[in-house]
Amino acid sequence: MISEQTLDKKQLRAAFERAAGSYDQAAVLQREISHRMLARLEYIKYQPEVILDAGSGTGYGTQQLAKRYQQSRLIAIDIAWSMLTHARPNTAWWQRLLPLQQRSDYVCGDIEQLPFKNESIGMIWSNLALQWCNNLEHTFAEIHRILRADGLLMFSTFGPDTLKELRQSFAGIDGYHHVNRFVDMHDIGDLLLNNRFSTPVMDMEYITLTYDDVISVMRDLKAIGAHNVIQGRRQGLMGKDQWRHAIAAYETLRRDNKLPATFEVIYGHAWKPYNPRSILTPETRRQLGLPP
Repeated sequence: MISEQTLDKKQLRAAFERAAGSYDQAAVLQREISHRMLARLEYIKYQPEVILDAGSGTGYGTQQLAKRYQQSRLIAIDIAWSMLTHARPNTAWWQRLLPLQQRSDYVCGDIEQLPFKNESIGMIWSNLALQWCNNLEHTFAEIHRILRADGLLMFSTFGPDTLKELRQSFAGIDGYHHVNRFVDMHDIGDLLLNNRFSTPVMDMEYITLTYDDVISVMRDLKAIGAHNVIQGRRQGLMGKDQWRHAIAAYETLRRDNKLPATFEVIYGHAWKPYNPRSILTPETRRQLGLPP
C-alpha cells in the first residue's frame, strides 16, 4: 500500500543519477560516518570471503573496505548506475592487479530486492542507505537471506531527529511533507530481532553541520541526491510567501551567525547465527526426535 510517506523509488533513482557528479565533493558527512563505522570494525575480528557494500554510492566505503580486507572479494550495489560509473575509476591501482575473483564487482540494483543467492555473502556493509528503503523489515529479511551463517551486518542510517530544523521550519506552511521520514533506533533493533538476527548492537549520536543560509542547506542535500522524494511531497514550486515564511522560521534557529542542520546517526551491527537445524533433512530430524 502506498502512503504519503512512501518513497518514490523512480524519483529516488533519478535524484541519485543526477547527483553522481557532485556527490564526492558534497558527501562530507557520509565519509566521516564511514570512518566511524570502520573504527567500530576494529573491535570485530572477522575475515569474510565476500563483502557487499549495500548502497555504495561512488564507492568510497568500498575502497576503504578493500584496503582493510585485501583477501576478500568486494561487491558494490547501488540503485543509480551513474554512481557506479563514478565508483569504477576510484578503484585503487593495486586492486586492478588482483586476480579477477578478488577484484571489486559493481551491480546496479535496489537493496530492497537483493540480486544474490542465499547465503552467498560473508559481510554486508551499508553506510547511510537503509533510510531509502520503503520496507525495512523486508530489507532485513533480504539481508538475512543472502548472509551466510555467522555472517555480519554492519550499518548506519538516519534517525527521526535528522533535519529536524528543516522539518520544523516547513511545518504548517502547507499540507505537504517536506522532509523524508526516518525510523527510530529501537524500532530498527526490533526489526533485526524479528528477522532472526542475533544480539544486535545499536548506538546513536547527533552530528550538527552549520551553514550560512537555508539555500546552502538545500543545495548540499541536492548535491548528494538526498532531497525529498516521498509520495506526499509538493509536486510544484512553493509560493514566494510560503518560502519566505519557511526561511524566517529557520532563521530563528541561527546561532553564532550560522544555521544548524542536525543529523541523528544510528549505528548498528548484528550477526546471522549459525543454525544447525538448517543442515538437517526432515528424515534426520525425525530420527533424532527433533521437531520439523
